[in-house]
Amino acid sequence: MVHIFLDAMGGDDAPKCTAEGALEALRADSGLKITLAGIRSEVEKCLADYDDVRDRLILLDTPEVITNHDAPVMAVRQKKQSGIVRGMLAVREGEADGFVSAGSTGAVLAGGMFRLGRIEGVERPALAPLLPNGKGFFCLIDCGANVDCLPAYLPQFGIMGSAYMKQMRGIDNPRVGLVNIGAEVEKGNALSKAAYPLMAEAPFNFVGNIEGRDITADMADVIVSDGFSGNLILKFMEGVAMTLLGIIKKEMMADFRGKLGGLIAKPAFRRVKKVMDYTEVGGAPLLGVNGVVVKAHGSSNAHAIACAVRQAVLMKQKDVPGVIREGIRKMNEGSQG
Repeated sequence: MVHIFLDAMGGDDAPKCTAEGALEALRADSGLKITLAGIRSEVEKCLADYDDVRDRLILLDTPEVITNHDAPVMAVRQKKQSGIVRGMLAVREGEADGFVSAGSTGAVLAGGMFRLGRIEGVERPALAPLLPNGKGFFCLIDCGANVDCLPAYLPQFGIMGSAYMKQMRGIDNPRVGLVNIGAEVEKGNALSKAAYPLMAEAPFNFVGNIEGRDITADMADVIVSDGFSGNLILKFMEGVAMTLLGIIKKEMMADFRGKLGGLIAKPAFRRVKKVMDYTEVGGAPLLGVNGVVVKAHGSSNAHAIACAVRQAVLMKQKDVPGVIREGIRKMNEGSQG
């Protein structure tokens, strides 16, 4: 049985969405146990009629809450009775197999670094969400954990992203690309120019630079970026998707022919929306730490939380941290040799 620790107080609609998401996940997987940690009196109000999964749901009272207004590092140090800190410690001590939170991204990063710890040899852990490219999904790493990067970080991101896509998506030899302003080797800023030869020598399938317009063109399974550029890419893609869906809906409702065409095309648009919907994927894994950590979107609904829990279960079953550990070890041994 896989045991996931879920931060009940993280997210815009917590603890309602997290409690409901926990129940959905438990009902979908009979081999799952969840510790739901939060202010118990508030969490219990959101749990109704759950006798069917009561034996696999542990309610843990964690009276302290880390909010988006708290300084992340200070909060992780001081709020030891928060769900984020207790969850990271539970994974570190082997009491839980994975941790999921839709709360403060900064606190999850700080908790992963200082409470759970980095895999040996990893310079910086990185957030790596899956994003649609029309044919499936690609992994964007990093998307915000490290806004300032050294060149040596980027090949490690490639190792981590490649391991994730191999284990979680079944891609035998993931293509790894480096975000840049041009495909040519000599293009880019100081970081990308210095990182390119390191990426080329790294033990993964490096396919070179990837321009912005080609990010969603299925030219790479793993897109490596510094956290600053990666976060811009992530937020821009989210904004474009919402804008396009809004424009299409507005134009379809503009006249009778549009409404009639929209009615006919409604099933297709529903499928498109599902493909673009982050709730179906889960969250962004924090790769490079000593355990399974999934950061769900702050606006996650119950279904998104359930998907994030399922993602954490699969990461544990596929031993993603172990594969990353071995990949980093081999790369570091190769560079020393």
